[in-house]
Amino acid sequence: MLIPGFLLRHEVVVEPYEGDSAVGPLYGDPVAVRCFLEERNRLVRNAEGREVTSSATFYCRLDAVTAPPESRVVLPSGRQTTVVAQLPHDGGGLPTPDHLEVQLV
Repeated sequence: MLIPGFLLRHEVVVEPYEGDSAVGPLYGDPVAVRCFLEERNRLVRNAEGREVTSSATFYCRLDAVTAPPESRVVLPSGRQTTVVAQLPHDGGGLPTPDHLEVQLV
Protein backbone atom coordinates (compact mmCIF):
# COMPACT_ATOMS: atom_id res chain seq x y z
CA MET A 1 0.00 0.00 0.00
CA LEU A 2 1.37 3.41 -0.97
CA ILE A 3 1.16 6.58 1.08
CA PRO A 4 -2.12 8.19 -0.10
CA GLY A 5 -1.72 10.95 -2.69
CA PHE A 6 -3.99 13.36 -0.81
CA LEU A 7 -1.38 13.50 1.99
CA LEU A 8 1.34 14.69 -0.41
CA ARG A 9 0.48 18.40 -0.08
CA HIS A 10 3.94 19.92 -0.50
CA GLU A 11 6.66 19.93 -3.14
CA VAL A 12 10.41 20.01 -2.48
CA VAL A 13 13.28 20.03 -4.96
CA VAL A 14 16.03 17.45 -4.38
CA GLU A 15 19.52 17.54 -5.93
CA PRO A 16 20.98 14.06 -5.21
CA TYR A 17 24.52 14.01 -3.85
CA GLU A 18 26.83 12.15 -6.25
CA GLY A 19 30.20 12.51 -4.53
CA ASP A 20 33.12 14.92 -4.30
CA SER A 21 35.32 16.39 -6.99
CA ALA A 22 38.45 18.54 -6.95
CA VAL A 23 36.26 21.66 -6.83
CA GLY A 24 33.68 20.48 -4.28
CA PRO A 25 30.58 18.29 -4.03
CA LEU A 26 28.80 16.99 -7.14
CA TYR A 27 25.01 16.95 -7.39
CA GLY A 28 22.60 15.34 -9.85
CA ASP A 29 19.82 17.09 -11.73
CA PRO A 30 17.12 18.71 -9.57
CA VAL A 31 14.00 16.57 -9.06
CA ALA A 32 10.66 17.98 -7.88
CA VAL A 33 9.09 15.64 -5.30
CA ARG A 34 5.51 15.66 -4.00
CA CYS A 35 5.61 15.00 -0.28
CA PHE A 36 4.28 15.72 3.17
CA LEU A 37 6.62 18.19 4.89
CA GLU A 38 6.98 18.48 8.65
CA GLU A 39 9.10 21.41 9.87
CA ARG A 40 10.06 20.83 13.49
CA ASN A 41 13.28 20.25 15.37
CA ARG A 42 14.16 16.78 16.59
CA LEU A 43 17.28 14.83 17.45
CA VAL A 44 18.38 12.23 14.84
CA ARG A 45 21.55 10.30 13.98
CA ASN A 46 23.58 11.06 10.86
CA ALA A 47 25.44 8.54 8.65
CA GLU A 48 28.41 8.48 11.08
CA GLY A 49 26.12 7.78 14.05
CA ARG A 50 26.45 11.25 15.62
CA GLU A 51 23.41 12.98 17.07
CA VAL A 52 22.37 16.06 15.05
CA THR A 53 19.31 18.30 15.12
CA SER A 54 16.97 17.80 12.18
CA SER A 55 14.97 20.93 11.32
CA ALA A 56 12.55 19.27 8.89
CA THR A 57 11.44 15.88 7.61
CA PHE A 58 9.58 15.03 4.45
CA TYR A 59 7.66 11.87 3.61
CA CYS A 60 7.15 10.69 0.02
CA ARG A 61 6.52 7.52 -1.95
CA LEU A 62 9.32 4.95 -1.92
CA ASP A 63 10.03 5.36 -5.64
CA ALA A 64 9.78 9.17 -5.73
CA VAL A 65 13.45 10.05 -5.26
CA THR A 66 16.87 8.83 -4.19
CA ALA A 67 18.22 11.28 -1.61
CA PRO A 68 21.47 10.01 -0.12
CA PRO A 69 22.99 11.90 2.83
CA GLU A 70 24.46 15.30 1.84
CA SER A 71 21.92 15.81 -0.97
CA ARG A 72 20.59 19.37 -1.28
CA VAL A 73 16.89 20.06 -0.77
CA VAL A 74 14.97 23.29 -1.39
CA LEU A 75 11.82 23.60 0.72
CA PRO A 76 8.63 25.38 -0.45
CA SER A 77 9.71 28.43 1.59
CA GLY A 78 12.90 28.67 -0.49
CA ARG A 79 15.14 27.54 2.37
CA GLN A 80 17.95 25.23 1.26
CA THR A 81 18.80 22.28 3.53
CA THR A 82 20.85 19.09 3.46
CA VAL A 83 19.77 15.46 3.85
CA VAL A 84 20.92 13.77 7.06
CA ALA A 85 19.34 10.37 6.41
CA GLN A 86 16.74 8.64 4.27
CA LEU A 87 14.74 5.86 5.88
CA PRO A 88 12.52 3.57 3.78
CA HIS A 89 9.39 2.31 5.55
CA ASP A 90 8.05 -0.78 3.76
CA GLY A 91 5.32 -2.86 5.36
CA GLY A 92 6.35 -5.96 3.43
CA GLY A 93 2.88 -6.49 2.01
CA LEU A 94 0.99 -5.47 5.15
CA PRO A 95 -1.69 -2.78 4.67
CA THR A 96 0.52 0.04 5.95
CA PRO A 97 1.43 3.20 4.02
CA ASP A 98 4.83 2.41 2.49
CA HIS A 99 6.90 5.59 2.27
CA LEU A 100 10.36 7.16 2.38
CA GLU A 101 11.25 9.39 5.34
CA VAL A 102 13.95 11.98 4.54
CA GLN A 103 15.45 13.85 7.50
CA LEU A 104 16.96 17.31 6.84
CA VAL A 105 19.37 19.58 8.71
